[in-house]
Amino acid sequence: MTLRLHAKRILALLAVALACASCAVKPPATATPQIVPVAQWGGTPADASRARRHTITHITLHHQGETFKPGTDVHQYLRNLQTWSRNTKGWLDIPYHYVIDLEGHTYAARDIAFAGDTNTEYDPKGHALIEVVGNFEEVEPNQQQLDAVVALMASLAAKYQVPVENIASHRDHSDKTVCPGANLYRYVQSGYFREQVAARLAAK
Repeated sequence: MTLRLHAKRILALLAVALACASCAVKPPATATPQIVPVAQWGGTPADASRARRHTITHITLHHQGETFKPGTDVHQYLRNLQTWSRNTKGWLDIPYHYVIDLEGHTYAARDIAFAGDTNTEYDPKGHALIEVVGNFEEVEPNQQQLDAVVALMASLAAKYQVPVENIASHRDHSDKTVCPGANLYRYVQSGYFREQVAARLAAK
């Protein structure tokens, strides 16, 4: 009798485990991640008459390259970055199209229709530029940031038909930078981002 009860309990537990596994629903592979618009963080539109328009063919990862402390006001950071980019650098706008914060939130920056800017020699025309806040020469990216990068890259790859082979980082296009930092570049170099994006795109 004891053995029968034990067996029944094991079967019941297995049934629950299988049911839970079958009920786990993955988000759609090409679902657009929630993106905070420019107006919400207090930014202003770029002067479209000065913009270089382009067609997205690549997805390129950058880091902030500076310490970003927990609790930092991300909206203020973005407003400061926009002001610095325009007034000090003379650029059209924030150089990147998207910025990902410490909690994995994604913010719209430069209009994706406009080519980005860079401090190095490569031409970012055709590149969708993603910045992750922090200095990844000094710290590790957290899982929320990694997940946000994958979700955004997958969405962009699907929308613009970018092959996974064209997912790379700043340092892959320039010999004059360590961006996106050794600790984030490791995920580029190992193929992690390409594999994760390919898996999302295949899961339909």
